Order: sequence, then structure tokens, then C-alpha cells
Amino acid sequence: MTKQLNVGMVGYGFMARAHSNAWANVAHFFETGNRPVLKGVAARNTSRVRHFAEMWGYESVEADWRALIARKDIDAIDICVPNDLHAEIAIAAAQAGKMVLCEKPLARTEAEGKPMVDAVEKAGVPNMVWYNYRRVPAVTLIKNMVEAGRLGQIFHYRAKFLQDWTISPDVPQGGAATWRLDVDAAGSGVTGDLLAHCLDTAIWINGGIASLTAMTETFIKERVHAETGKAQAVGIDDAAAVLTRFGNGSLGTFESTRYARGHKAGYTLEINGAKGSLSWDLHDLNRVQYFDHGVEGAQRGWTDILVTDGDHPYLGKWWVPGLIIGYEHSFIHQVADFLEGLRTGKPAAPTFRDALETNRICDAIIASGKSGAWVNL
Repeated sequence: MTKQLNVGMVGYGFMARAHSNAWANVAHFFETGNRPVLKGVAARNTSRVRHFAEMWGYESVEADWRALIARKDIDAIDICVPNDLHAEIAIAAAQAGKMVLCEKPLARTEAEGKPMVDAVEKAGVPNMVWYNYRRVPAVTLIKNMVEAGRLGQIFHYRAKFLQDWTISPDVPQGGAATWRLDVDAAGSGVTGDLLAHCLDTAIWINGGIASLTAMTETFIKERVHAETGKAQAVGIDDAAAVLTRFGNGSLGTFESTRYARGHKAGYTLEINGAKGSLSWDLHDLNRVQYFDHGVEGAQRGWTDILVTDGDHPYLGKWWVPGLIIGYEHSFIHQVADFLEGLRTGKPAAPTFRDALETNRICDAIIASGKSGAWVNL
């Protein structure tokens, strides 16, 4: 029998739209035993949140997230607000016995995230952090191929996430649109925003990171704050370049920046092993490039795998082979896995505790960027 799962959303921005779309559509394609209902949404700007509720079909609106959490008809709280608000909301939701899902990163720092982990584990409530790129079928296929030993011993893991939207000094920091440039709201810059995605995927595929060293840079030292109108120092990292050693002995290189002119969301990864290599590009997210060294002679070379067949991860629930899916589907897959975890009792990853490790690595990158030293994890 299908159960109803009432979702309470906190926030109405870009990520709230992506998450709402996932909750609204998952049951049309995945049979998980739970049918999500968009029960309520909370935000301080009542006119905007009412418009959001009408657009997405939420049944009710609250002006305070505390009121949403207090409601007995809400089963799960989904947190889609700036990073500095994650901890208070998540801890309160867990203490109220709600399931808790939180947009990435879990928190601004590992220290801030630890009480969140403690709260959900003490309450025994299902929890998950929205690192959605794990659920891109092509990336999941890479994970499966590495686990199956198709690359043999792993030598290198490299990833980049490149953007260009903050190059102008006229872009402000703070406020609803540019809070990611405000260190108090975000905690860090590209490290917690972009590199966090790369790191989550990397440790999921290739295992834990043992040590690292980093360079970070803030190219524009001062910006006007959107809320005060006054110029103030910029506290976030605009760019980061990281060298790592993984626990399995492989080497990693990671780069993220918002100063790569011409790149909007240039996330790429490549893994090199003794038996072959795999690579993926977000801008062509339905394809995996695969080099198999076991192929002999003139046939040896890079193979382009179009990830649309029914035996590819998640694709059996979608269209016929050859028809592609998009960015938004990764969120639907994440909800599907979360709901399946409720049915089976096996939590969907990354849980809060899993995501805390990414926060720990991000903290080490920021620390190394300041000191120039290697950091052992």
C-alpha cells in the first residue's frame, strides 16, 4: 500500500524549485511505497512564498519555519536556505521527530555540522544531504564500473568546477541573490559551493582522502554589501586549487573558480587506472568517455557511451533508449533513493554523517589555503 509523505519546504529559491520538482514527479516514475505531497512551504517573504506555493502546488504557506516544523501534518522538512540557517532548522526539525533533508553543504564548517549529525542520530530520523551529482546516471555508471574493477588500480582522480559569474567588481555580496559571496552566510566561497560537489563525488567513487594541500585566492578584496550598501572586505575564496592523496594511494587534483571566463557550470571529472580511464562532463551529462586498455591493436581507443539504455542506472524508469534526460532528473533520483531507503530501512547516502566528511575536507582546504601546509586528514 502506498503511503502519503507530507513534505514541508523551507525556502523558495533555485534549489527549492529543483527539490519541489523532484518531490512532485518522483511517484510518476518510481514505485517506492511513498507518495510525496507538497504540504507546506515556509519563508519570511510572504508575497514571494505565496507565489511559489501557487506555482508548485503547495497546499499551505507559513511565514516562519518554526510553525512548519511544529505542524503534526508534516513528515519531512526540506531545507533550501542559505548555509548559515541550516543548523538551527535541521536540529529543530530532528528534535520534532521530522525526517530532515538539507541542501549542500551540510553546514558552513565541520564544527557547525557536528551538532546536526548528533541531532538526527539521537532522534533516529531519516536524513540526507542533496549532493545530486551522484544521481546523474552517467556518474553512477562510472561509480559502478570502478567498483567492478574495470579500471584496475586507480592512479589519478581529477575534477574541476568552473564558473565566471563573479568577475565584475560590481557584483555585490550578501542579500537574497548573492549571499554565496558573503562569508557569514556561506562559510566559504567556491570550496563549499563548487568543490564540495567534486569532493563528495570523489570520495564516493574513489574512497577517502588522506591528506591535501591547497592554494586559495580572493581576487576582489572588497565588495558592496547588498543589504547595507556599504563596501566591506570579502571573506570568501574566489578560487581554489587542491592536491590530494587518497587512502588507496591514488593522487587527486581539484580546481574550482568563479573566474574562468566562458564557463557557467563547467564540472568535469576523469579517473585513470591501470586498465583504463573514465571521464565525464556536466555539459554532456548523458555520456561517459571510456578507454579500455584491454582492447587490442587498431581497435584500442576512447569509447563514447551514451547512457540512455534501460540497464543503465535509473534509466529503466524513464524513456526508450536514445532519449536523454537532464539536470533536474538527478534530484528526482535522489528523492527516489531516499523513499526507497524508507521502504527498506537502508538509509540513502549521503546522510548527514556522510556529508560531514565533505565539510571536514573543505575546512582542511581553507586552512591549507591560508597556511600553505599539507593537512593530514
